[in-house]
Amino acid sequence: MTGKSNLHNGSGKKHRILLIDDHPLVRRGLAEVIGREPDLEVCGEAADVAEALGEVDRSQPDIAVIDLTLKTGHGIELLERLKTRAPALKTLVSSMHDETLFAERVLRAGAKGYVTKQEPPEVLIRAIRQVLRGELYLSPRMTSRLLNRVVVGSPTQEDPVQGLSNREVEVYEMIGQGLTIQQIAARLHLSPKTIETHREKIKQKLNVRSSAELNRRAVQWVLERGWSPSAPDASQPVLPPSG
Repeated sequence: MTGKSNLHNGSGKKHRILLIDDHPLVRRGLAEVIGREPDLEVCGEAADVAEALGEVDRSQPDIAVIDLTLKTGHGIELLERLKTRAPALKTLVSSMHDETLFAERVLRAGAKGYVTKQEPPEVLIRAIRQVLRGELYLSPRMTSRLLNRVVVGSPTQEDPVQGLSNREVEVYEMIGQGLTIQQIAARLHLSPKTIETHREKIKQKLNVRSSAELNRRAVQWVLERGWSPSAPDASQPVLPPSG
Protein backbone atom coordinates (compact mmCIF):
# COMPACT_ATOMS: atom_id res chain seq x y z
CA MET A 1 0.00 0.00 0.00
CA THR A 2 1.33 3.44 -0.91
CA GLY A 3 -0.29 5.41 1.86
CA LYS A 4 -3.76 6.69 2.62
CA SER A 5 -5.68 8.78 0.13
CA ASN A 6 -8.67 11.09 0.34
CA LEU A 7 -9.69 10.31 -3.22
CA HIS A 8 -12.69 8.16 -2.36
CA ASN A 9 -15.87 9.25 -4.10
CA GLY A 10 -18.33 11.10 -1.90
CA SER A 11 -20.38 7.89 -1.63
CA GLY A 12 -17.36 6.02 -0.28
CA LYS A 13 -16.99 3.94 -3.45
CA LYS A 14 -13.56 3.17 -4.84
CA HIS A 15 -12.31 4.74 -8.05
CA ARG A 16 -12.75 2.35 -10.94
CA ILE A 17 -9.77 1.59 -13.19
CA LEU A 18 -9.79 -0.03 -16.63
CA LEU A 19 -6.54 -1.77 -17.66
CA ILE A 20 -5.77 -1.81 -21.40
CA ASP A 21 -2.68 -3.83 -22.30
CA ASP A 22 -1.98 -6.64 -24.75
CA HIS A 23 -0.05 -8.73 -22.19
CA PRO A 24 -2.20 -10.72 -19.72
CA LEU A 25 0.73 -10.92 -17.29
CA VAL A 26 1.05 -7.14 -17.28
CA ARG A 27 -2.65 -6.75 -16.55
CA ARG A 28 -2.40 -9.32 -13.76
CA GLY A 29 0.56 -7.54 -12.17
CA LEU A 30 -1.13 -4.14 -12.37
CA ALA A 31 -4.37 -5.54 -10.96
CA GLU A 32 -2.53 -7.00 -7.96
CA VAL A 33 -0.75 -3.71 -7.27
CA ILE A 34 -3.92 -1.63 -7.63
CA GLY A 35 -5.96 -4.13 -5.59
CA ARG A 36 -3.84 -3.35 -2.51
CA GLU A 37 -4.95 0.29 -2.50
CA PRO A 38 -7.96 1.17 -0.31
CA ASP A 39 -9.37 3.74 -2.74
CA LEU A 40 -8.79 2.00 -6.09
CA GLU A 41 -10.18 -1.07 -7.87
CA VAL A 42 -9.87 -2.65 -11.29
CA CYS A 43 -13.26 -2.77 -12.99
CA GLY A 44 -12.25 -4.32 -16.31
CA GLU A 45 -9.50 -5.31 -18.72
CA ALA A 46 -8.95 -5.14 -22.48
CA ALA A 47 -6.22 -6.14 -24.95
CA ASP A 48 -7.06 -4.05 -28.02
CA VAL A 49 -8.95 -0.99 -29.23
CA ALA A 50 -12.28 -2.73 -29.91
CA GLU A 51 -12.29 -4.50 -26.54
CA ALA A 52 -11.35 -1.27 -24.79
CA LEU A 53 -14.18 0.73 -26.35
CA GLY A 54 -16.68 -1.95 -25.39
CA GLU A 55 -15.33 -2.21 -21.86
CA VAL A 56 -15.51 1.56 -21.38
CA ASP A 57 -19.22 1.44 -22.24
CA ARG A 58 -19.81 -1.61 -20.04
CA SER A 59 -17.83 -0.83 -16.89
CA GLN A 60 -17.91 2.99 -16.84
CA PRO A 61 -14.40 3.47 -15.36
CA ASP A 62 -13.11 6.66 -13.77
CA ILE A 63 -9.70 6.23 -15.40
CA ALA A 64 -8.14 4.00 -18.06
CA VAL A 65 -4.48 2.93 -17.89
CA ILE A 66 -3.43 2.36 -21.50
CA ASP A 67 -0.43 0.73 -23.15
CA LEU A 68 0.65 2.05 -26.55
CA THR A 69 1.29 -1.35 -28.13
CA LEU A 70 -2.01 -3.21 -28.29
CA LYS A 71 -3.08 -6.53 -29.80
CA THR A 72 -4.78 -4.66 -32.65
CA GLY A 73 -4.68 -0.92 -33.16
CA HIS A 74 -2.50 1.56 -31.31
CA GLY A 75 -2.82 3.26 -27.94
CA ILE A 76 -2.78 6.73 -29.46
CA GLU A 77 -5.58 5.76 -31.85
CA LEU A 78 -7.56 4.60 -28.80
CA LEU A 79 -6.86 7.86 -26.94
CA GLU A 80 -8.13 9.91 -29.87
CA ARG A 81 -11.32 7.86 -30.09
CA LEU A 82 -11.93 8.02 -26.34
CA LYS A 83 -11.50 11.79 -26.39
CA THR A 84 -14.69 12.11 -28.44
CA ARG A 85 -16.52 8.96 -27.32
CA ALA A 86 -15.96 9.32 -23.56
CA PRO A 87 -14.69 12.86 -22.93
CA ALA A 88 -15.15 12.63 -19.15
CA LEU A 89 -12.92 9.56 -18.89
CA LYS A 90 -9.42 10.27 -17.58
CA THR A 91 -6.60 8.40 -19.32
CA LEU A 92 -3.04 7.57 -18.30
CA VAL A 93 -0.49 5.87 -20.56
CA SER A 94 1.81 3.20 -19.11
CA SER A 95 4.27 2.03 -21.74
CA MET A 96 7.73 0.59 -22.35
CA HIS A 97 8.37 3.21 -25.05
CA ASP A 98 10.62 6.26 -24.78
CA GLU A 99 8.90 8.99 -22.78
CA THR A 100 10.86 11.81 -24.43
CA LEU A 101 9.24 11.03 -27.76
CA PHE A 102 5.83 9.64 -26.88
CA ALA A 103 4.79 11.77 -23.89
CA GLU A 104 3.95 14.82 -25.98
CA ARG A 105 2.17 12.67 -28.55
CA VAL A 106 -0.11 11.07 -25.97
CA LEU A 107 -0.88 14.41 -24.31
CA ARG A 108 -1.93 15.83 -27.67
CA ALA A 109 -4.14 12.77 -28.18
CA GLY A 110 -5.94 13.40 -24.88
CA ALA A 111 -4.03 11.49 -22.19
CA LYS A 112 -3.43 13.17 -18.85
CA GLY A 113 -0.12 11.51 -18.08
CA TYR A 114 2.65 9.10 -19.06
CA VAL A 115 4.45 6.51 -16.93
CA THR A 116 7.14 4.17 -18.25
CA LYS A 117 6.94 0.51 -17.25
CA GLN A 118 10.46 0.72 -15.84
CA GLU A 119 9.09 2.76 -12.90
CA PRO A 120 8.27 1.01 -9.60
CA PRO A 121 4.59 0.31 -8.82
CA GLU A 122 4.28 3.19 -6.36
CA VAL A 123 5.01 5.66 -9.15
CA LEU A 124 2.11 4.30 -11.19
CA ILE A 125 -0.22 4.57 -8.18
CA ARG A 126 0.94 8.15 -7.60
CA ALA A 127 0.30 8.96 -11.25
CA ILE A 128 -3.19 7.42 -11.14
CA ARG A 129 -4.15 9.48 -8.11
CA GLN A 130 -2.69 12.65 -9.60
CA VAL A 131 -4.67 12.20 -12.81
CA LEU A 132 -7.82 11.44 -10.81
CA ARG A 133 -7.35 14.81 -9.09
CA GLY A 134 -7.49 16.45 -12.50
CA GLU A 135 -3.74 17.05 -12.76
CA LEU A 136 -1.20 16.01 -15.39
CA TYR A 137 1.51 13.48 -14.58
CA LEU A 138 4.93 13.28 -16.24
CA SER A 139 8.31 12.26 -14.85
CA PRO A 140 10.40 15.10 -13.38
CA ARG A 141 12.82 14.73 -16.30
CA MET A 142 10.06 15.11 -18.90
CA THR A 143 8.42 17.97 -17.00
CA SER A 144 11.75 19.82 -16.92
CA ARG A 145 12.23 19.17 -20.64
CA LEU A 146 8.85 20.65 -21.54
CA LEU A 147 9.25 23.63 -19.23
CA ASN A 148 12.67 24.35 -20.71
CA ARG A 149 11.15 24.30 -24.18
CA VAL A 150 8.52 26.83 -23.09
CA VAL A 151 11.13 29.12 -21.55
CA VAL A 152 13.86 29.00 -24.20
CA GLY A 153 11.74 28.07 -27.20
CA SER A 154 11.96 25.04 -29.49
CA PRO A 155 15.46 23.97 -30.51
CA THR A 156 16.58 25.13 -33.91
CA GLN A 157 17.11 21.55 -35.07
CA GLU A 158 14.34 19.11 -34.15
CA ASP A 159 15.00 15.39 -33.88
CA PRO A 160 14.08 14.02 -37.35
CA VAL A 161 12.52 11.02 -35.63
CA GLN A 162 9.73 13.37 -34.57
CA GLY A 163 8.56 13.24 -38.19
CA LEU A 164 7.86 9.51 -38.03
CA SER A 165 4.38 8.14 -37.44
CA ASN A 166 3.54 6.53 -34.10
CA ARG A 167 3.93 3.02 -35.50
CA GLU A 168 7.19 3.93 -37.29
CA VAL A 169 8.63 5.25 -34.03
CA GLU A 170 7.82 1.94 -32.32
CA VAL A 171 9.57 0.00 -35.10
CA TYR A 172 12.57 2.36 -35.09
CA GLU A 173 12.97 2.05 -31.35
CA MET A 174 12.89 -1.75 -31.52
CA ILE A 175 15.40 -1.77 -34.36
CA GLY A 176 17.68 0.24 -32.11
CA GLN A 177 17.20 -2.31 -29.33
CA GLY A 178 18.52 -5.01 -31.64
CA LEU A 179 15.26 -6.84 -32.35
CA THR A 180 14.93 -8.73 -35.63
CA ILE A 181 12.13 -8.22 -38.14
CA GLN A 182 10.42 -11.36 -36.85
CA GLN A 183 10.74 -10.28 -33.22
CA ILE A 184 9.33 -6.83 -33.95
CA ALA A 185 6.46 -8.36 -35.88
CA ALA A 186 5.63 -10.65 -32.97
CA ARG A 187 5.87 -7.82 -30.44
CA LEU A 188 3.55 -5.54 -32.45
CA HIS A 189 1.19 -8.31 -33.63
CA LEU A 190 1.97 -7.49 -37.27
CA SER A 191 3.36 -9.48 -40.19
CA PRO A 192 7.08 -9.39 -41.04
CA LYS A 193 6.13 -7.93 -44.43
CA THR A 194 4.39 -5.01 -42.71
CA ILE A 195 7.48 -4.38 -40.57
CA GLU A 196 9.63 -4.39 -43.72
CA THR A 197 7.31 -1.76 -45.21
CA HIS A 198 7.68 0.38 -42.10
CA ARG A 199 11.48 0.02 -42.30
CA GLU A 200 11.49 1.30 -45.88
CA LYS A 201 9.32 4.29 -44.96
CA ILE A 202 11.60 5.09 -42.02
CA LYS A 203 14.66 4.96 -44.30
CA GLN A 204 12.99 7.39 -46.69
CA LYS A 205 11.92 9.84 -43.98
CA LEU A 206 15.33 9.80 -42.28
CA ASN A 207 17.19 9.92 -45.60
CA VAL A 208 18.98 6.66 -44.84
CA ARG A 209 20.23 4.62 -47.79
CA SER A 210 20.98 1.21 -46.31
CA SER A 211 19.61 -1.11 -43.67
CA ALA A 212 23.02 -1.21 -41.98
CA GLU A 213 23.04 2.59 -41.65
CA LEU A 214 19.47 2.50 -40.33
CA ASN A 215 20.48 -0.04 -37.69
CA ARG A 216 23.48 2.05 -36.59
CA ARG A 217 21.41 5.23 -36.30
CA ALA A 218 18.62 3.48 -34.45
CA VAL A 219 21.03 1.96 -31.92
CA GLN A 220 22.66 5.34 -31.34
CA TRP A 221 19.26 6.96 -30.94
CA VAL A 222 18.05 4.58 -28.24
CA LEU A 223 21.40 4.69 -26.41
CA GLU A 224 21.20 8.49 -26.26
CA ARG A 225 17.86 8.07 -24.51
CA GLY A 226 19.26 5.90 -21.77
CA TRP A 227 18.31 2.43 -23.02
CA SER A 228 20.70 -0.31 -21.96
CA PRO A 229 21.03 -3.70 -23.71
CA SER A 230 21.16 -5.31 -20.27
CA ALA A 231 17.93 -3.69 -19.10
CA PRO A 232 14.98 -6.03 -18.45
CA ASP A 233 12.16 -6.21 -20.95
CA ALA A 234 9.83 -3.52 -19.68
CA SER A 235 6.87 -5.06 -21.45
CA GLN A 236 6.98 -7.93 -18.97
CA PRO A 237 6.05 -6.99 -15.39
CA VAL A 238 7.70 -8.03 -12.21
CA LEU A 239 4.75 -9.39 -10.31
CA PRO A 240 4.36 -8.13 -6.75
CA PRO A 241 5.12 -10.63 -3.98
CA SER A 242 2.13 -12.46 -2.58
CA GLY A 243 1.12 -12.22 1.03
